[in-house]
Amino acid sequence: MTTKASTSRKRRSTKSTAKTEVNRKKIPALQIQNLAIGKIKPDPDQPRKTFNEKLLNQLSESIKEHGVLQPITVRQLNGHYVIVMGERRYRASMLAEKKTIPCIVREYESADVLEVQIIENLQRQDVEPTEEAEAIAYLSEKHSPSEIAKRLGRTDNFVRQRLKLAGLIEGFKHYVRNGQMTLTLGIAVALFEPEEQQMMLETIGDNFNANKINRMIQDQTFDLETAPFDVSDKKLIPKAGGCGDCTFNAANQGNLFGDGKMVCTKAACFETKKSKSLLNLIEKCKTDNILLIPEIRKYWIDDENNQAVISLLESKGLKIHLLDDVEIIEEPLKPTLDSVKNEHKHYNYSEEELKAEFQEAIETYQEALGKFKSAEANDFKEGIVFHPKSYQSKEVFIRIIEASETETSPNSVSYDKKKMADCTPEEQILKINEREMRKKHIENNKQFEEVVQMVREKDYINTKKTLSVDELVAFSMSLFENNVDYVGRQKHFSKFLVGTSKMTDVGIVEHFKKNFKKDIFHKLIRYMLTRQVHFGESNHINNLTNISFYNAMQGYYKSKIADIEKTYTEKRNKREARLKERIAVLEKKFQELND
Repeated sequence: MTTKASTSRKRRSTKSTAKTEVNRKKIPALQIQNLAIGKIKPDPDQPRKTFNEKLLNQLSESIKEHGVLQPITVRQLNGHYVIVMGERRYRASMLAEKKTIPCIVREYESADVLEVQIIENLQRQDVEPTEEAEAIAYLSEKHSPSEIAKRLGRTDNFVRQRLKLAGLIEGFKHYVRNGQMTLTLGIAVALFEPEEQQMMLETIGDNFNANKINRMIQDQTFDLETAPFDVSDKKLIPKAGGCGDCTFNAANQGNLFGDGKMVCTKAACFETKKSKSLLNLIEKCKTDNILLIPEIRKYWIDDENNQAVISLLESKGLKIHLLDDVEIIEEPLKPTLDSVKNEHKHYNYSEEELKAEFQEAIETYQEALGKFKSAEANDFKEGIVFHPKSYQSKEVFIRIIEASETETSPNSVSYDKKKMADCTPEEQILKINEREMRKKHIENNKQFEEVVQMVREKDYINTKKTLSVDELVAFSMSLFENNVDYVGRQKHFSKFLVGTSKMTDVGIVEHFKKNFKKDIFHKLIRYMLTRQVHFGESNHINNLTNISFYNAMQGYYKSKIADIEKTYTEKRNKREARLKERIAVLEKKFQELND
């Protein structure tokens, strides 16, 4: 007896079988064919251009012994086969003198081949960064950074940084490829227009110098968080718009200078906005009758930058007052216990001593606040002071100091501003001595440069003698001066500095040489080791440094390192187990489709 339910099941079974048959027709089984290597050609448009010769030879030896374990993918074109994926296996098979190679022959639209190759290459772990950047730049013509990140299993920030790296000119890419230039520095240089990059490249000459490049970047980048203008103001320079969504704002190119840090990389635009903001400030002060004071003292009045600012103020009809001509009262900042602790963090203060310091700071603040609130009653007027270089400004209270007859007399002019003939005999002696001192400084510098160049031209580096005490002292001083910051000096090397506060530089060196001990030298080396390591996804650039540091620390913290390794191993094993299960399910479905 046939029930309705069994009839329904048979119908569903018949439909399912029919659907499977249709699917079998639509999805042909992927067949592996052993093709003659002579019939296969590499794709000349393949985006991968570099192959590690050592690893290629290792793979060749493996193929000689075990054969090609994973077939390559090819497509038919003009009577032969062109490699889509697997050129490295093909090259290794050629080295192994194989006559055939297992292949999967698939059909591809010509327009899709390059994208398939790029994605396949980018999913490898040993992609050369500049090739990776160029490949991602190609994908960005069709896909958004977020879509590319999903396809590659990378973060959006990683993709944005690689897109920026693609803009690095070829001359700098060379230094990235050979490991002389870190990715971080390469991306920072790529923030600039090609013409600016070329000028940087020509400036450093034939010898790569990361420090010089960093200095050039610092000179041509500007912290927008301390800009003298409102970075969100789209009307300041209408053509440029606001800085928030500007492509030259490093915050929109990934975390190149720190998490979300806004840094302008277009000097001309920043300087234009900066100048416009000062002109606007001048107009505001003229309209509202507010005193505008540049932060310039008479001693520095001849400085070229200061002269330019003074000329600008004069051309706009403002009376020039320097810091020496005025009294200024600023609104004081109220201290907190945390700010006091931070101020005295390098001193071993007890809680009671910190509380006493805090109480004293509060009393000083209240006194300053009282002066600020009563400023107008004491003949002070509202005013603005601004820095002559950064143009940053702040509102203050200002009172003009009336010049006395003595101060305005010709004799009151500082001797360094007078001509020699106008100086008194005593002043002439001072001027002569100052000039002689400057000449000595210049001569000493030239003498030192000549000595250094002579040593560099000799074969000093290959000298076989054991390092002398003076050489060890010189190396120690170099480590200390160039690698240990202020906090590190106070925290770790305070004893190193004992008794040197009133010594000359020469005296400090002699003092250290006299008391030279290996433990200080070792301490300096260990301090430097902890700061030379490299973090981040791209730490393979510093593999030798990182691996050697990791190995060295095993001798001190083996058990603690083992605990950390164990935690990560457990996480990795769990993840790989889940991945293996998922792949098994997919392989089963694939097998069912091909049965």
